[in-house]
Amino acid sequence: MDRSPKVAIVHDWLVGGGAERVVYELHLLYPEAPIYTSYCTDEWREKFNGKVVTGWLQHWPFSKLRKYIPALRIWWFTRLDLSGYDFVISSSGNGEAKGIRTPKNTTHICYCHSPTHYYWRHYDQYLKQPGFGVFNPLARLGLRLLVGPLRKWDLKASKRPDYYIANSAHIQSDIQKYYGREAVVIHPPVDVDRFAGKGTNPRQGFVTVGRQVPFKQTDIIVEACTKLGLPLKVIGRGTEHDNLMRLAGPSVTFLDNVSDKEMPKHIASAQAFLFAAFEDFGVTPVEAMAAGTPVIAYKAGGALDYVVSGETGEFFAEQSVASLTSALQKFDPAKFKPKDLRTHAEAFDALHFRKAIQAFIKEKTT
Repeated sequence: MDRSPKVAIVHDWLVGGGAERVVYELHLLYPEAPIYTSYCTDEWREKFNGKVVTGWLQHWPFSKLRKYIPALRIWWFTRLDLSGYDFVISSSGNGEAKGIRTPKNTTHICYCHSPTHYYWRHYDQYLKQPGFGVFNPLARLGLRLLVGPLRKWDLKASKRPDYYIANSAHIQSDIQKYYGREAVVIHPPVDVDRFAGKGTNPRQGFVTVGRQVPFKQTDIIVEACTKLGLPLKVIGRGTEHDNLMRLAGPSVTFLDNVSDKEMPKHIASAQAFLFAAFEDFGVTPVEAMAAGTPVIAYKAGGALDYVVSGETGEFFAEQSVASLTSALQKFDPAKFKPKDLRTHAEAFDALHFRKAIQAFIKEKTT
């Protein structure tokens, strides 16, 4: 087309995390594109230079409940007027952005972070550990009652995008399994430069970083290092924080107020980064590699795309204390060269992401 294409970006919600980094890179590619989302923090609104478009959910008085009432977001996303755009990019994971309705002459490309966890692959896990503390019984009841109609809507919504991009080979497989759709893999962007050159010598102990919620399985890491008496830094906070502190022995240190500036130094000073979650992708382990730190990861999900046993880290086979303990006992930090780890991480940097996205969009819209 002779004129510049008119583009819109749609995302589930903008509150912070790996998915928001994808939206940020899309914004850099298409700085004039409005970003439609159900609600947005002031911080992210500022980052997107006033391009964020929200609706009544932004001002809903029960703000803490917005994330847990999908029917409200379904109503909002399906009523967006996206007429006049040449193509729309939805960025969608555990929300409803992929369910937007676009005109017939508008191409809809979905960057899928995951088919909704609590409807599909991780339903049983969420039913067992909803992560709502004292409200867990209520959350379980709501999930049991609503999962049927919500799965039905999610499956219907999954047919609306014209094309899918998956953030990992694992999610590519899940998109096929749960939605019956084909997808190409374009890994999410990692800020590799932020972690380069932060290493210390000698490295000591282990580190893990992330939200302390049930599905992250940080308890496995804390218990394994406690059992072996290995030094461990646990960075982050969440609903599981108090429980993790109860499980921890004297070799475990909790750091719950680490700044973005300090984070790379903590990761780069460790012998290995420990990762026990079954993640869709998992940006933080790649950041660890960018800092020259090998990763010991649960052998599933997105980790299979970047952990190469004996080269960039090691795997443990089960999400259990015994399995991780065995891997830690066998781990030899001398096998890994920081320079090789950094080189491996560079394949996941933001420049690679932008080039791959541009090539895909050009192929599908011209």
